[in-house]
Amino acid sequence: MKVLIVCSGNAPNFDFKINQSFIYEQIESVKSLYNIHYDTFFISGKGVKGYLFNLSKFRAVIAKKNYSLIHAHNLPSGILSRLQFKVPLIVTFHGSDINLKYHRKFSRLLSRITSHNIVVSKRLFNLLNNPNKTTVIPCGIDTNLFHSVDVIQARKSIKLDNNKKIILFASAFGNKIKNFALAENAVRHLNGFEEIQILELKGKTREEVNLLMNAADMLLLTSFSEGSPQVIKEAMACNCPIVATDVGDIKEVIGNTAGCFITSFDPVDIANKIKLAIKFGKRTNGREKVKHLDDKLIAKKIFDIYKEVLEIK
Repeated sequence: MKVLIVCSGNAPNFDFKINQSFIYEQIESVKSLYNIHYDTFFISGKGVKGYLFNLSKFRAVIAKKNYSLIHAHNLPSGILSRLQFKVPLIVTFHGSDINLKYHRKFSRLLSRITSHNIVVSKRLFNLLNNPNKTTVIPCGIDTNLFHSVDVIQARKSIKLDNNKKIILFASAFGNKIKNFALAENAVRHLNGFEEIQILELKGKTREEVNLLMNAADMLLLTSFSEGSPQVIKEAMACNCPIVATDVGDIKEVIGNTAGCFITSFDPVDIANKIKLAIKFGKRTNGREKVKHLDDKLIAKKIFDIYKEVLEIK
């Protein structure tokens, strides 16, 4: 089976393993279990014109090889991939392509002319409103990569102050949809906030992310919207306490895990939940709660969709 992955390659100094880690790790997991050959097509350029600039190159790629199917990630990649009907198309919708109303209408239209659709949460499934051609499959976690490390050892490895309370922000500070301004505002409501250090997740290797999650006192997510944020699942696998706004499938993922807290968008409420997470003062049992999201289990679900589309028994 030959599968072409289509996704954005627009990040500065693009590195597939870092900038599209959830796609890269899904591919590697599927390949490790099944006889599938993957190629990748990275789209460079933004907006309608930017994506259409890739069309001739994209068509040339699929003309050269006899692909079994195309697996596109997110709405724009899906639209480009559907500008041909030679190869069956699966599209995975990850969040903003359905959460944002302007994009949602185009995602719904696209979902009607794909071979099958994957969404990463039940909420996105309901919003896409195409139940007969859509399956919920969240991105899996590489539980060998994301695992518990002694806090002192982790801090020593990345040279963090043992006397500071470390809050790991769930993304880059400059990513607007991740809403760092709210996180910063909430921390200002804490007494002794000068003893708190907030670190951003930006440009880190996966190994560095694992160390940061083990070194931090907690992970803080204040996003306006999400699909099924990978960072939450990874933090759970590292037994890291979490404070997060009620977006995407976060409430479903963390469940009743002690040391993990759902918050509103009120900075005072967030500050209070941060206090509770710090007061908790130990690691969680989050890893036990996300065993069903192990990447090998998710890989089987992806492969089953491939077989269904290709009518392979």
